[in-house]
Amino acid sequence: MAMEEATATAFGFPAEVRPGATRVGWVGIGVMGGAMAARLLAAGYAVTAYARTPAKAGGLVAAGARLADSPASVAAASDVVFTMVGNPGDVRAVVLDAASGALAGLRPGGVLVDCTSSSPSLAREVAAAARAAGCHAVDCPVSGGDVGARDGTLALLAGGDEAVVAWLAPLFAHLGRPTCMGPPGSGQSSKIANQIAVAGAVVGLGESLAFAGAAGLDERLFLGAVSKGAAGSRVMDIFGERALSRDFTSGGAVRYIIKDLGMALEVGDGQEEDEVNVLPGSALYRQMFSAMAANGDGELCLQGLITVVERLNGIRK
Repeated sequence: MAMEEATATAFGFPAEVRPGATRVGWVGIGVMGGAMAARLLAAGYAVTAYARTPAKAGGLVAAGARLADSPASVAAASDVVFTMVGNPGDVRAVVLDAASGALAGLRPGGVLVDCTSSSPSLAREVAAAARAAGCHAVDCPVSGGDVGARDGTLALLAGGDEAVVAWLAPLFAHLGRPTCMGPPGSGQSSKIANQIAVAGAVVGLGESLAFAGAAGLDERLFLGAVSKGAAGSRVMDIFGERALSRDFTSGGAVRYIIKDLGMALEVGDGQEEDEVNVLPGSALYRQMFSAMAANGDGELCLQGLITVVERLNGIRK
């Protein structure tokens, strides 16, 4: 046992995280994950990546990343494995699958960091499975959008062992600002709460811009004026100009926030079966974003919510 522990500390937690020494794995290289992985690669960390669609990995491979054929293969070549996929079902598949999942390939001492917006109860399940395998798991969803991922200014909402979160600091420093929110599952609960606030702000932005345009105002003049007052927000900074420019393809697909708000409205999160979340605003926001999907726009981004408001008001653009 002592020999196994010594071997683990030679490469995983708690050995020091250093560029050129610590090997990073990345599973899921979409808009957010690809930008985050690229930042760690640029910082000098060796990165091994897995993508269900290998063609999407071209930019990372050109920058020096190695491509693996499964999450387990990524983990076998890594000390820390980040995952950023679409939904809880994807997390279960890429992390817990007995044959191809990341945990199957990770050696004792290795660390899993799930950045997917996922289920708190699943995060606790992953943490328990990692612990049983002699590994560590942190649920660390992020907020800040594609701009934050590109610029390394994300809010990193981490749940798990505080010592492991602190150990990850050299990696997190290239991605944004980490906060340890509490035990496993706390990061995911924090992200769900975050998404409620984001959704409300996007709905407010869409309605205000639609109203301003219908009132005959110069929408850009309006946006510039109110962004300096109480209405100003990070949401307005990221999505305001995109909405005015009718750029509905920059950012993450609206189907993800529909999923996140659905988790907010679920009965409990796996801890208390009789727990009910009474969140009328979240229910309304989810209906409005679901209207985008019903209109055939589920792959467009959050700022496209303005089109729903316009349709409701007979505004044609």
